[in-house]
Amino acid sequence: MANKVLKAPEGKPSQMEQVKEKSNYLRGTLKESMLEPLSAGISHEDNLLMKFHGSYLQDDRDLRAERQKQKLEPAYSFMLRARTPGGVATPEQWLVMNDLSEKYGNGTLKLTTRQAFQLHGLLKWNMKSTIQELHSVMLDSIAACGDVNRNVMITPNPHLSEVHAEVFEWTRKLSDDLLPRTRAYHEIWLDEEKVAGTPDVEEVEPMYGPLYLPRKFKIGVAIPPANDVDVFMQDIGYIAIIEDNKLVGFNVSIGGGLGMTHGDTETYPQLGKIIGFCKPEQIVDVAEKILTIQRDYGNRNERKNARFKYTVDRLGLETVKEELHNRLGWELEEARPFSFDSNGDRYGWVKGVGGKWHFTLFIEGGRVKDYDDYKLKTGLREIAKIHTGDFRLTSNQNLMIAEVTTQKKKKIEELIKQYGLTDGKHYSALRRSSIACVALPTCALAMAEAERYLPKLLDKVEVIIEENGLQDDEITIRMTGCPNSCGRPTLGEIGFIGKAPGKYNMYLGAAFDGSRLNKMYRENIGEEEILSELKVLLARYAKEREEGEHFGDFVIRAGVIEATTDGTNFHA
Repeated sequence: MANKVLKAPEGKPSQMEQVKEKSNYLRGTLKESMLEPLSAGISHEDNLLMKFHGSYLQDDRDLRAERQKQKLEPAYSFMLRARTPGGVATPEQWLVMNDLSEKYGNGTLKLTTRQAFQLHGLLKWNMKSTIQELHSVMLDSIAACGDVNRNVMITPNPHLSEVHAEVFEWTRKLSDDLLPRTRAYHEIWLDEEKVAGTPDVEEVEPMYGPLYLPRKFKIGVAIPPANDVDVFMQDIGYIAIIEDNKLVGFNVSIGGGLGMTHGDTETYPQLGKIIGFCKPEQIVDVAEKILTIQRDYGNRNERKNARFKYTVDRLGLETVKEELHNRLGWELEEARPFSFDSNGDRYGWVKGVGGKWHFTLFIEGGRVKDYDDYKLKTGLREIAKIHTGDFRLTSNQNLMIAEVTTQKKKKIEELIKQYGLTDGKHYSALRRSSIACVALPTCALAMAEAERYLPKLLDKVEVIIEENGLQDDEITIRMTGCPNSCGRPTLGEIGFIGKAPGKYNMYLGAAFDGSRLNKMYRENIGEEEILSELKVLLARYAKEREEGEHFGDFVIRAGVIEATTDGTNFHA
């Protein structure tokens, strides 16, 4: 194996690779496109590059047919994603995001499953002002999308605040260190003057190179016993190892990723595999070297097979590990013991170390807005005005008001009560364990509803839950409008992936702790069939489960579905 020659797949580079190659380090004609006054849209090639700047063009699909009839261009707007390493934002940053959503967006904030903010409904003419206002509070959208490392995730753990603070600093360092070095973002959006240089001196990307990565790259950091970041679905997963209440290092997992394509068995979700342990000060070096392996050997011809998971499966785990050691010049240690027992959020008030308090709100679908009878967005704005701690976006699309002092707790409690902000404890545990992606009307890839539909479906599922006395049982349920898996549906004990309007593939059998994928149970079914299946399955679970047995484990033990032991047999 030591003499094995590693190669990337051969073939014609994909369109995206060609766009990157001629983009002049992600500049393209974006500057000119954003100034063009006749259309609210931009060219396809510039939209591909726009992702590297944390945004992409969308149109309101609810209005598409009517606008076509009227011979109008689509109702174009942009989604902009603000990068928040570890999901931590200051009150000042929250207030700016709130104001930008009102001034330029559609009046709402979306909290994503990667612990970032999304603004929707931004018009082309307002993009530059929006990004500049983000910059004023030390937020940016660099590398929030595109073929680079994305927002680095971390467990927002309130019980080990001192350890969390230390892990968070490493998370932030990872995020900053893995950013692209091109100044394109600063020139286009922040009016930075291009530095004059001699003609023979070219701009370089020391880590990414001129073509960047073959596909997006994701890193998550888990702090056991919580696996809320779904660490095994990351390209690189770091699992914090804590001994005697001190961080001693991280287990390293590689090769996770959940996206796939309907009907294409060459694509599949995959979970990462642990390859060893490193010390805290080594995680940046490890991440850089793993990233360069993907840069050099990932598939640049077929984007469906370009994620790092396919590179690992094609080359072999041991081969990739050996190549990593060669590039590091040292070897990872043996992995250390750890265990996960949860992947959800703890709602309501929790006291952490140092006398600080943390309040976690349930935010259905991660959508922060004011409703007729629930002034969620206004309440959070008022809290941000007096809060002296921070906000933490969770990977389950919820929000933690964190690091609240005893002195501020009473006032924040009053505001929570005044605006009726909820920890969701009056909902079923199933609803509190739900995740949905944005889907329609703005996502161009969506085949079916998700965020707008899942709450309505849960209204009906909760009737079945109550009939069987399962209100307090956590069962992870996740829905996405397409198989790109932004809502991590293949890690749901119950998962739904949109197939067509009103139709979903239904998946069962993931592990509650995120260590096993689910498998397709029913294909292309609608609400009536979904409810019929769940009525039988949940009744059986209530009657036949063993003590402490989670739903995902039960359906496998009961023979309802076979276990997916590896992503390569997901379709089997």
